[in-house]
Amino acid sequence: MQALRQGYVTGPLLGALWLVILATTVAVAMSFATGDAFRPSILLSLVWGAIAGGCVVALARSPMGWAKALILAGAVVFTVLLGFGAMVTGANVGAGARILGAAILGVSFGVSLAAILAGVRAGGLTRHEFEEAVIRFLTGFGYIFFTAIVLIPFYVMVMTSLKSQQALLQNPLDFSIDLSKGADLFRSYNELFGIYGFGGYLWTSFLVSVLTVFITLAFSIPGAYAVARLKFRGQAAFSRSILLIYMVPMIVLALPIYIAFSLTGLRNSILGIVMIYPVTTIPVALYMLQGYFRGLPAEVEEAGLMDGLSRLAVIWKITLPLSLPALASVSLYVFMIAWNEFLLAFMLLDDPSKFTLTRGIASLNSSEIPRQHLMAGAVIATVPIMVLFLGLERFMTKGLTAGSVKG
Repeated sequence: MQALRQGYVTGPLLGALWLVILATTVAVAMSFATGDAFRPSILLSLVWGAIAGGCVVALARSPMGWAKALILAGAVVFTVLLGFGAMVTGANVGAGARILGAAILGVSFGVSLAAILAGVRAGGLTRHEFEEAVIRFLTGFGYIFFTAIVLIPFYVMVMTSLKSQQALLQNPLDFSIDLSKGADLFRSYNELFGIYGFGGYLWTSFLVSVLTVFITLAFSIPGAYAVARLKFRGQAAFSRSILLIYMVPMIVLALPIYIAFSLTGLRNSILGIVMIYPVTTIPVALYMLQGYFRGLPAEVEEAGLMDGLSRLAVIWKITLPLSLPALASVSLYVFMIAWNEFLLAFMLLDDPSKFTLTRGIASLNSSEIPRQHLMAGAVIATVPIMVLFLGLERFMTKGLTAGSVKG
């Protein structure tokens, strides 16, 4: 460890690893964006990265003025040339794409490596300086890794939905798009709404999800309040067993639910879906709300009782306003569960006019339906819930300290 805490070791080591990461990232991004073959050269990336890291450390105390400008210009030229060696391209890749990939890799590597190795000098490093450099490296890697996990599947899904059947058959791994087609890019979406009735699926899913939220809150609010505030026999056991239903896989309950709903005439009906969805969401809502209710100051509710309010009035006028952040979180979570639920909808719904969105997307998984339609359906199902989550996320943490008692 002491040997690693030398600038001439830390700089080349982090530079080599960082260039491998960036070369891989840029190669994947260029492959997706252009449809051409880009791949990282691991060996050359390690060599060039180590050299660049050593140069950054050696120039850490360079003079200002013209010398700094000269060093910066040389670093830019060096990193652009470095990009050509760190990535390998296919024979059919054009010169423009090669230069663009090299420039992106070179500039991003030069700027980011300078930030990672800021404060790293050629001599011995203190523990704080060494750990700061390592933390900056790991932070950059974490951003790239988790961004790739989130964006790559979504990018592939969107790009596939915008392609034609002929383009997919010609090169299934080409995720670039031809912008010259204009409105024809959205042909799959137009056909989903015009031919396959996805407008009705969206409305059904929205209606079922909203009703599920209201039913869940109607049962979970009084139940959670009773567990958190009232004293009754079996309170502790009930509180600990709220989530036991999740220990039973839904597939085990599928057959009894199917038989019961078939006998009662609830199968293949929106009413049946609205009745069964809250069964899966009420336990988690109870668990989330009872923990929040326990954190609210009991003194405020006791003051309301002393002022003559009934217990229900206390819940309505005091507890619920203070619990709006928790209610928003639970509502959003329940809405997402109902929106994305597939197993029960697939099992209970057979009439296309009553399909939820997930059930409608499953109906597209057929050899007779082009793959781009399936991807377009997935985009339609993903974007609304993503926009809803991003739009309401800031309200989920707002007012978490509301109702706290001073002193």
